[in-house]
Amino acid sequence: MAAHRPPPRGTAPESASETPDCQTRVNSLKYILSKKQKTPLSARGHWSTWPAFGCGQTILGNHKPCCAPEERESSNKQALLTIPKPQYLEELESYLKKELQSLDLTEKNAQELKLQAYREIFEFFIDSFKTYKPLLSAIKNEYEVTLAHQKKTIRSLEPLKAMVTTVSEECTQRILALQEKQKDEIYLLKQEKQQLLKIIDNMKEEKSSLQTQVEYLQASVAEEYTRYLNQHDAHKLLLAKLNEMHHERLDMTRRQAQDVKGEDGVKLTLALKVARQDLTKAQVKLNKMLADYGDVVPRRDFESLEKKYSDLLQEMNILRKDFDRLHEEYETLLEIHRETEQERDNFCAELQRVQQNCTPRPNWEKCSDVIPGGAERWDNLAVGKTSEQLVDVLLEEIGTAALKEINVFPGWGKNDNVPVYLRHEGEVKNKKLTKKDVVNILKDIWKEKIALEQQTGKRSSLPKFFLSYLQKKFGDTAAMEWSYTLYENMRLCPSNHVLSSFYNILTGKVSEEQYHSQNELISSLQKELAACDGLNSGSLTSEEFSTALGETFPLKRKESIQELVDASRCKLDSTEDTINYISLFEEDEEGNTTPFVAKLRSQYIREKQEYLRQLKNKLGGLTEVNADDLKAAFCSIDPDIDDQMLETYLGLALQARGEGAVAVETALKRLLAGDVRRVGPAAREGSTASSEGE
Repeated sequence: MAAHRPPPRGTAPESASETPDCQTRVNSLKYILSKKQKTPLSARGHWSTWPAFGCGQTILGNHKPCCAPEERESSNKQALLTIPKPQYLEELESYLKKELQSLDLTEKNAQELKLQAYREIFEFFIDSFKTYKPLLSAIKNEYEVTLAHQKKTIRSLEPLKAMVTTVSEECTQRILALQEKQKDEIYLLKQEKQQLLKIIDNMKEEKSSLQTQVEYLQASVAEEYTRYLNQHDAHKLLLAKLNEMHHERLDMTRRQAQDVKGEDGVKLTLALKVARQDLTKAQVKLNKMLADYGDVVPRRDFESLEKKYSDLLQEMNILRKDFDRLHEEYETLLEIHRETEQERDNFCAELQRVQQNCTPRPNWEKCSDVIPGGAERWDNLAVGKTSEQLVDVLLEEIGTAALKEINVFPGWGKNDNVPVYLRHEGEVKNKKLTKKDVVNILKDIWKEKIALEQQTGKRSSLPKFFLSYLQKKFGDTAAMEWSYTLYENMRLCPSNHVLSSFYNILTGKVSEEQYHSQNELISSLQKELAACDGLNSGSLTSEEFSTALGETFPLKRKESIQELVDASRCKLDSTEDTINYISLFEEDEEGNTTPFVAKLRSQYIREKQEYLRQLKNKLGGLTEVNADDLKAAFCSIDPDIDDQMLETYLGLALQARGEGAVAVETALKRLLAGDVRRVGPAAREGSTASSEGE
């Protein structure tokens, strides 16, 4: 930016042309003041320090060594009242008051006119006091440069304001168009629903008419059957009468024959007896036949009625199936309608929220012009990240760039509340390390600490080990310089897992067990993938890779397994369905991992949060919990948890069982900072509730 030159004395930078009368008055006042500056006091270079000068004389005249500060203050106030203002100050104040009264404050540039009046007064100060003129001119110039810069910034932001208004109007129009489109779709769905309801009513009426026909046919069959029985009985009676008449006619014929021939009466008696016996046998046989086959229907009628019945039954079954199918379709349509209505309500709520919080999406491509490395490095940093994550990346780049400009850090002191690795008084030199150097040092610290713990069999504190490592490697003098430099780099880089995890554990936000637990999960997955790779080719098919994930993480849902498979596809070796699982665990020189490992760690945090959410829901409305409450809740949501793991979780929540009862939020916060995860599959009721909640 070119150096801003101050405006000439006696003229305003921007509003001089608008206020000629004001300029004339300023010039006349400068002429008057220039005459008054030639007084003997001004010529000697004395500057009246009213009221401090008079106050000082009063204090020296009335000084009491043992008087209280309140008495001194009252004496100072009395002295101030006795010292008059300098005449030059009164003239300047009078001139400023007149100028302000003569201005029209209703104009747009009223503030500029007021500033011009104060600027003229300040120039009179600069011209009057030659000794302080360079310093006062420098102050005035800096203010003028700052005002010009602010005006330029405001002018550059005006197009952005117009663009924001235009984008807001476009979003509003799009939202209204979506609402109109949804209204048409909902109207069509309602019409289709009414048509389906009419079809269902017609089917119900048709079913009722068919049922009436079936009942009528059944009554007709019953009447025909009754009529047939009556005819059958009448037929049997008629046969009996015919037989009786036939026998009577035979008897008459025999009598006539006996009378004619004159046969022997004994022989006729025997014949009659035998005939009667035959008649008795025939009658018995006839009664038996009537008893056995009296209710039998003729085969022709039976087959006809059976065929008619089967046709009606088949037709009724078809109608019943059609009715059931239509009923299912109706229920499906009702369910779809309810889902559509709920989805519409959700969209309306989201629309209202978007309308309230609608802001234009920033153009992140502009960041490539200011980020070191240009567009290529920005593209690598921004790939797959949300706007919130991009803000973190941008802040990290700005912070690391600003950190390199700092030469020394102020010490935090040696109080007990200061961490042991930052206890230092005075300034500390900045080592100006790169992110690669910081990552290598932190990895070496983890390596040394794990080796020491395996050797001693006891877990050590990371802050103390961090300081001892730096003292051992760089000496006691330079240890604080390295400690402050590493601490600031870790604090400014939350997107880097190596730096952020070390910083969270170092500051006590997260327990060290969580870091080791995540590394164990990754290590066990690597071993399982290597075991599935029988050819040691370093690659697996998607099916084999998914199977290995399911065996390593049996408690993960299918959706989580699919997320990991999708995250691994960015490392496909070729167009074939093979995954190079070795490359999924590689890191670059700055400690950045692949999307697969990042997804694995994010799922670990998400599953822990879901586990603790179920625990909170199980505790219900309790505000404080004790060991028994937590034990019952853990056993309810995780039935397979063992006693050792349960005691570990209770120790985390209750600080090693030292507290009888703690607040629910405090216990959940402690559990969230530690290594807490599900041991076995969730209970059936809990899993159902969880799936419904999702």
